[in-house]
Amino acid sequence: MKRAPFVGLAWTVVLGALGAARLQADNATISMSGPTTFKQTDGAALFQAICQGCHMPNAQGAVGAGSYPSLVADEKLDSADFVMSVLLGGLKGMPSVGDMMSDAQVADVVNYVRTHFGNTYPGAVSAADVAAARRQATAR
Repeated sequence: MKRAPFVGLAWTVVLGALGAARLQADNATISMSGPTTFKQTDGAALFQAICQGCHMPNAQGAVGAGSYPSLVADEKLDSADFVMSVLLGGLKGMPSVGDMMSDAQVADVVNYVRTHFGNTYPGAVSAADVAAARRQATAR
C-alpha cells in the first residue's frame, strides 16, 4: 500500500511540534529578566538553569554532540580565577555566559561549583572580585 506523500510531512510536523513543546517545558526553569540577563540570584539556581544543560545535573559532564567536562572533584576549580575566567571569557566551545550575569551572579556560581559536587575549595569570591576580573579582561 502506497502512502500519500503528505503523510510523511505531517508526521514530521507533528513530531517537530512535540519536540518544541518538550523543549519549552525543559526550559521553563530558565528565567530571563531581560533579553540577555538571567533572573536567578543564587549559585544553585543559576547552575540548575544554565550550567546543568551541558555539565549535567550532578556536574558529571557528558560526551555526545560535544564534550562537556565533569566538574566533580575537579582540581582546576581550586583556582577561583580560572573559574571566573571561564565564565567571563568562555573556553573552547563554552560561551562566556558570565556576560549575561551580574557580578554577584558570577560570584555565586563560582562559589557554588567550588563547594559542591565533591569540591571543597576554600576562599569565596565576591562581586567585587568578579568586577575586577571583568575590568582586567577588557583591558587586554
